Amino acid sequence: MGEINLYGIYIPILLVQAIIAYLLFKLLSPWIDRLVIKGWIALPSIFNLCFYLAVLLLVHGLFVWLWV
Repeated sequence: MGEINLYGIYIPILLVQAIIAYLLFKLLSPWIDRLVIKGWIALPSIFNLCFYLAVLLLVHGLFVWLWV
């Protein structure tokens, strides 16, 4: 995919995707916190990392699907 040239500054597409995924993660985290409080998630820190990576994968897939 490459990078975006923004007024002479090259910004990697993966950085843009990571920022979008982080914003989506922050929007969805209150629902995850409710599951943690109820005890449904045993290791919340590892779950949060995996959940962020899953959101990043979905954002990347969306970018690839729209780019083609």
